[in-house]
Amino acid sequence: MQRVCFLLKVREDRIAEYRERHAAVWPEMRRALSATGWHNYSLFLRDDGLLVGYLETEDFEAARAGMEATEVNARWQAGMGPLFEALDGTRPDEAMRPLTQIFHLA
Repeated sequence: MQRVCFLLKVREDRIAEYRERHAAVWPEMRRALSATGWHNYSLFLRDDGLLVGYLETEDFEAARAGMEATEVNARWQAGMGPLFEALDGTRPDEAMRPLTQIFHLA
């Protein structure tokens, strides 16, 4: 099982909206994440907009590709994109760059 952690930056003026949207993630989005191999997926948000994401998956690239193939993800990403800083025209899910794990206490 791969453990994946990534960082993104939510625009400070959109943090409240970001929190609201994640308080009510669409059921079909939840189902798609689970079906494509996203397990123990968590998001942590600091008050300045720093977002830390964590998930476990058998194959991160396959999990990403699985979500990219879903219609619900396209709708979700289109709505979420404007809430982030420095995406340079990419979708939020395309901007996720896994951090290198340097320690894990099993």
